[in-house]
Amino acid sequence: MAMLLLAGGFFIGIHILISGTALRGVIVAAIGERPYQAVFSLLSIGGIVWLVRAYGAAAHEVIWVAPPAVQLAALALVFIGFLLVVIGLTTPTPTTVGAENLLQRREAVRGITRVSRHPFLCGVVLWALAHIAVNGDRASIVFFGSFFLLALIGPFLIDRKRRLQFGEDWQRFAEQTSIVPFAAILQGRNSFALAEIGLWRIALAVAVFAGFFYFHPALFGVGVI
Repeated sequence: MAMLLLAGGFFIGIHILISGTALRGVIVAAIGERPYQAVFSLLSIGGIVWLVRAYGAAAHEVIWVAPPAVQLAALALVFIGFLLVVIGLTTPTPTTVGAENLLQRREAVRGITRVSRHPFLCGVVLWALAHIAVNGDRASIVFFGSFFLLALIGPFLIDRKRRLQFGEDWQRFAEQTSIVPFAAILQGRNSFALAEIGLWRIALAVAVFAGFFYFHPALFGVGVI
């Protein structure tokens, strides 16, 4: 368990203490943007690998057993999470690294950004929360909790960086969008446009979810529900 805690602390720490602070700018000034991104990507991948290995080696002390109703609710959360993750990954948005220039467009708020300006991270939050609910053991809480905590904090760290970098352009974009899915739509700050999202992205998300559902036992050694 100690190794799993260390892995979780490392994974969260590099994002909060390096990527989420002025230290990032210092490193970029020293080595350049692309080398920084390459090194940080390697650190992130290494952190995930460390987490996975530590999770597999940890003792899984059960705290609670999820009833069938919770398992079904968790499955629904994971499905919604897959929609947000896949659509978010296949849609260029101003919150994506390298796509910040989209803020200069008159119609910066399009597609999934109408729902959330951080769809990928919101999807990870739902995915992690669902897995914590159905895997009631200490190791799973630490493992999935690491992703949950980082994905929960991540939007605020990204918003802060974009606000400092892009000023009024970012402020205009933020005023029309929300972190919480559908919050801006319900508040009347923009409107839902299914056509902008693209049915192919939704179909791809459903296909990816179906694939993980079918192969989950083979990939991870346990069934979905």
